[in-house]
Amino acid sequence: MATAIARGVIAAGLSKATDLVFYEPNGSQQSRLKELFPECVLAESPKYLFERANRVILAVKPQVLTEIAISLRPYTHNEHLLVSIAAGISLKKLADWFETERVIRVMPNTPCQSRQGASGIAAGKGVTPQDAAWCESIFGAVGRFIRCTDDQLHAVTGVSGSGPAYVLMMIEALSDGGVMCGLSRQTALELAVQTVLGAATMVQETGAHPAVLREQVTSPAGTTAAALAVLERSGFRSALIDAVVAATQRSRELS
Repeated sequence: MATAIARGVIAAGLSKATDLVFYEPNGSQQSRLKELFPECVLAESPKYLFERANRVILAVKPQVLTEIAISLRPYTHNEHLLVSIAAGISLKKLADWFETERVIRVMPNTPCQSRQGASGIAAGKGVTPQDAAWCESIFGAVGRFIRCTDDQLHAVTGVSGSGPAYVLMMIEALSDGGVMCGLSRQTALELAVQTVLGAATMVQETGAHPAVLREQVTSPAGTTAAALAVLERSGFRSALIDAVVAATQRSRELS
């Protein structure tokens, strides 16, 4: 996610590679970062990172942030804006750990890699309008974002944070169906991917409710109607709703 964000920032002209500072203790990941961003600065310690940068994105897993937060605290000061993408760690926890209200939580998703991400952004009490605008420009560079409360980020996790996995499973199943009906694997996959992309683009560009667009493609007693009847009997709609609820509940548990 860190490299996706960095690529988006550079592509959008928000920053030059020479302005980016990474801290990564893993040797192999250091080599990868240097290969991807040869002009960036690789900090040799957290202390160096916080001395060089006053806006820091904590792009780590929640369990990692839990482990390293105390060790980072001595280097954070009032001039630092901290942006966490660690799932389930609340603004209150971040504020307590780092002893500052100048914290923002973001829940991005993996399509940020293709600059088609969906992110939820929740700001702490000490965040200035300038801080919020900067954060929104960063995640706007890798997709779209919505403003929400800290508590709503659990639902954001359920819908868009985990959502790519649901859609990828659907693409896999669509292509499997095509193979069962005689298409080659490559052809079936290409059709499935483009169909999902096209349907999503229709919703985004028209602003119409998905149900309205679905009705437009469903002729009476036609092929689509027959297929939708099977999906309804199989609980396709309720399964997706249950998946979102389960992911949201799991996010609350992790917090």
